[in-house]
Amino acid sequence: MKKILFIIMSVCALFTACKIDEPDKDLKRVVFDPGNLKFISTSLNTKKETSSALYGNQKALESLSNENNQLKMGSEIKLVTWKYHENPQYIGGTITGELLSVETIKTDKIGNISYQIQNSSKTENFQPNKEERIKYIMSYKPVVRP
Repeated sequence: MKKILFIIMSVCALFTACKIDEPDKDLKRVVFDPGNLKFISTSLNTKKETSSALYGNQKALESLSNENNQLKMGSEIKLVTWKYHENPQYIGGTITGELLSVETIKTDKIGNISYQIQNSSKTENFQPNKEERIKYIMSYKPVVRP
């Protein structure tokens, strides 16, 4: 009788231990396609739990590398911001989740600067001060890679 009870308890423990959990099922991950733009820099805002990546063309990279921070004609820069989440597969790691916004700065052949923001998040339907945002985005320094 003890053996049968032991076998039944073992089988029950085996089935309850094999719970399959899908930790990623409630995360909405959006992959941003930068097209012909190249990665320039990244930032992390721990208070808002957001991460941002800056992309740009070659002229934008040269503009951000200069000390005077003047955009060259034909520059295109995109600052992509995501909400980040804890990585369920690695303790202490984070992964990008919901795409919040894509901010675009372009200069034409005359040198006119245009700013545009696309908000993907329904909670952040604000229009920031364009001059402040351009100044902030231009403060990014390119990541130096070996």
